Amino acid sequence: MGKVLLLYASMTGNTEQMADIITEAVQRRGHEVVTKTFELDPIDVEELAAYDGVLVGTYSWDDGELPYEAEDFYDELDDVDITGMVAGVFGSGDSFYDTFGGAANSMGDRFVEKQVKLVSERLIVDLEPDEDDRKRCEAFADAFCDLVEGTEEEA
Repeated sequence: MGKVLLLYASMTGNTEQMADIITEAVQRRGHEVVTKTFELDPIDVEELAAYDGVLVGTYSWDDGELPYEAEDFYDELDDVDITGMVAGVFGSGDSFYDTFGGAANSMGDRFVEKQVKLVSERLIVDLEPDEDDRKRCEAFADAFCDLVEGTEEEA
């Protein structure tokens, strides 16, 4: 099946937990998943062309800002044409702040600007994912896979 790149940044482990759940669900659908973290792995936006889809997860910093680890990737998206690529965004946030999950929404907006086929839900979980959030992560992964497989239209 397809080859998927999953990129994420996680400060407290919450977004990492989401990434793990989503990875398992995408793999169950028969896709290969290459996982990289913004903190530890070199990420070249040019390599996006080698994948059938990309999933990006990020925690929200302060009042909904992108974490510094993801800023270069966000900015470097200017340098590539990813029109029509399948993408999904997810992340953890803290509903205590005025802007809940702002980083995932910013990344989603960026992908819309780049004219990708974006999963309609921008999956944002309040702090640590619970059992209901696990189900939401799995449904999100299924919607992403449907787009990659061409069995569902983008919203």
